[in-house]
Amino acid sequence: MDQTKKTIKGFSPWVIIGALAVLISIFAFMTYQMIYLQKKNTTRLLFEKGAALIRSFEAGIRTGMMTRRWNGQQLQRLLSETAQQNDIDYILVADKNGIILAHNDPVQIGKRHHQYAKADENDAISETKWRVVSNNGKQEFEVFRSFLSDTYLMTHHQNSYQMMINQWLVSHTYFSENITPSSLEIYIGLDMRAVEEAIRADTRYMLLMAIVLLIIGFAGIIFLFLSQRYRATQTSLSRIKAFSDNLVEHMPIGIIAIDHKGDIILCNNVAERLLHISSYHLIDHPATEHLPIEVLTQIDDIQESKSIIEKELLCDIGFSQRLPIELIATALFDDQNNFHGYVLLLKDLTEVQALRKKIERSQRLVSIGRLAAGVAHEIRNPLSSIKGFATYFKERYQHNENDFEISTIMIQEVERLNRVVSQLLELSRPISISKTTTNIQDFMIGSIKVIEQMAKEQQILIQTQYEGVQMDVFIDRDRLSQALLNLYLNALEAMDGQGKLFISLSPYQDSGIEIRISDNGPGIDKKDLGHIFDPYYTTKPNGTGLGLAIVHNIIEAHNGSIKIDSTKEEGTTFTIRLPLKIEDKKNEH
Repeated sequence: MDQTKKTIKGFSPWVIIGALAVLISIFAFMTYQMIYLQKKNTTRLLFEKGAALIRSFEAGIRTGMMTRRWNGQQLQRLLSETAQQNDIDYILVADKNGIILAHNDPVQIGKRHHQYAKADENDAISETKWRVVSNNGKQEFEVFRSFLSDTYLMTHHQNSYQMMINQWLVSHTYFSENITPSSLEIYIGLDMRAVEEAIRADTRYMLLMAIVLLIIGFAGIIFLFLSQRYRATQTSLSRIKAFSDNLVEHMPIGIIAIDHKGDIILCNNVAERLLHISSYHLIDHPATEHLPIEVLTQIDDIQESKSIIEKELLCDIGFSQRLPIELIATALFDDQNNFHGYVLLLKDLTEVQALRKKIERSQRLVSIGRLAAGVAHEIRNPLSSIKGFATYFKERYQHNENDFEISTIMIQEVERLNRVVSQLLELSRPISISKTTTNIQDFMIGSIKVIEQMAKEQQILIQTQYEGVQMDVFIDRDRLSQALLNLYLNALEAMDGQGKLFISLSPYQDSGIEIRISDNGPGIDKKDLGHIFDPYYTTKPNGTGLGLAIVHNIIEAHNGSIKIDSTKEEGTTFTIRLPLKIEDKKNEH
């Protein structure tokens, strides 16, 4: 209904005016033509009737003249009887001057006909003619012509005709020797009232039919325009609906629509995955049964405030999962301010929060790096002096076992502190890498040989697995070897004798390689996993917390990624993913 109203509302009035003007013109012309043809046919019928009466009247006279007893009284009787038909007003015969010689009303004999036809006395009316005359305020259709003027009558019955006319005129005291059969005229007046009434009735009927057809035609044209507009609107709506449905289904944000009764009427795939409920259980079901209570609480006041809310919520999804969600919600109102429901946009912020943490970590690393660079610079000079004095005392008191041991420990601690400072400097500066084309499988075999003897001494078994990765990669061999060695040593240290180190190499998504380093050591607590790559964060008693941070930086400098999976008392796995694409073979800094 609303769509129909919009269609009619958008209908141009000029279309209506134009259609009406065209239809009125067409039906006016058609009605005029029909009325004109009707009048023409009516005139023709009256004319033919009058002519037929004249011919029948003359035929009666001819028949009578063939007998010896035909005279003027019989002519008058025939004329009177013929005129007794209801639609015949009069039948008269007049001479060339219009004097009535015979009339169905004998009183009119001798009078002059009120509408004499001839303009010239010598002019004979040879053809049958008609005209409409007015007689005492009444319209009459008059048909007239010369009376008994055919050649046969003039040649065979002229004497009988002349004698009949003379007898007739003598009886009416209008005898004239100048009257001849060819100078007489016959007039028949037909009553037009019935015909006019019929014409008026037919005209009214035709006008009524014209109006009805005009209305039907106008309605038909408007209906066609409305149908065409409706089809165009439906086509447009179908396209818009297809577009909106496709847009809703493929948006990376969960969309939920709730009607004014509180039932869910629309949800897309993202919303289903977010809520862990299929649309079958959501559509046409109350929102209070399926939406998190945190979301329902936020939209309670939207209808009153008529505002848009944007909030980040921590919602209980399912039985135990708490999910960070961004909620954008608004109420729907039409032009008449009638409430129709709500539209909710839900976005999973898990990845966003992970990115935020990563950014925060990067910012912390930048701050730490700046601090480390300053601290390392200030520490290195005193360390050189301390190491020099420790070396001096070691050489001077080499015969004193206690002093020699103390000096040796001092030198070792200074060297350890110097390594920490060097790692600090390395962490604070951008990683400088120099990439070369390298066969990744040969590279991995070489990196493992470095720790083979150490693993054998600790009774740790090294297992390797390579899945068809005889391919070249573009890496910095020294930097990547440093990162892998750090991971190998961490794994050996975690197992502390008698364990298994598993190293695998495999393709990754046709555009990279994946290196997995797994041990069956004690594993790492879940609370520590999120900070494992943070500088100075370590679970080892003697660790510096810088080794994994440097590994992370080296892998990122190769445009790769590293992640850790660990289960307590089961072991730890580091997964490194590196791209195969060779973008530039020049040194990168």
